[in-house]
Amino acid sequence: MKAYLLNIIGWMLLPFMDGIAKYLSVEIHFMQVVWGRYFFMFFITLTISFIFFRKYLKWPLNINIQLVRGFLLFITTILFFYSISVISLPEALTLAFISPIVVTLLSIFILKERVGIHRWIAVFTGFLGVLIILRPGFNEINFASISALLAGIIYALFLIYTRKLSFTDSPLVTLIFTGFVGTILITIIIPFYWTDINLNHLLLLFLLAMIGSVGHFLIILSLKLGEASKLAPLGYFEIITNIFVGFSFFGYLPDVYIYTGLILIVSSGIYIFIREQKKISNY
Repeated sequence: MKAYLLNIIGWMLLPFMDGIAKYLSVEIHFMQVVWGRYFFMFFITLTISFIFFRKYLKWPLNINIQLVRGFLLFITTILFFYSISVISLPEALTLAFISPIVVTLLSIFILKERVGIHRWIAVFTGFLGVLIILRPGFNEINFASISALLAGIIYALFLIYTRKLSFTDSPLVTLIFTGFVGTILITIIIPFYWTDINLNHLLLLFLLAMIGSVGHFLIILSLKLGEASKLAPLGYFEIITNIFVGFSFFGYLPDVYIYTGLILIVSSGIYIFIREQKKISNY
């Protein structure tokens, strides 16, 4: 029970990080928000790890996969933070929720897995949800919406590489190394986008990173107490606080198209998860 509770709390914290990122992107360049997310988050996570999990800190065995995985999450973060700087939090997150569907498609080519008719139906259902949100031909599709969608697609690749690492490197080492890769990359890029920031911006960037660190820390802790396969669908709880933050701080409520698309995308993702569990139980 504790694992479920920690996992849900962790996921429901993360939209508050996104909300601060959206607020800051109005006053400073969104790339500076990405910098704050990685720079402060890396050192916060490293500090927590040394205090609570020092014995688990080892050099990763699959350094090449760690580098690729860290790069993929870095690109995902840039795309998603850009998208929420333009469109609403619920719309961006709903489009990014396509990642479990894309994982199913990628597993055919990368993991050489066989996908049956039921999962193909789920894939097309999720794709229909995306079309309902974007409504091509009725709405002008902006780059922010495409960025959110690309974030979900690249995050699916990130999940594939995470699955590969789960057999060799501990989740804690993977989390720290991911932060390290992102910090190095954004430090190289940020001088080209830097604008003046004040103490309030720095404090909010630190708070953003703290919320993200605590959220990921709780998710990792939950994975130590419970089975990852049973906890996986709880990530969809993120949409609850996402809608709350969007309405409370930005006065935005999703329209009927976003709700419809959300139901289709989340339903297809959960159905794919259920089919995966049945497949595993048959072995």
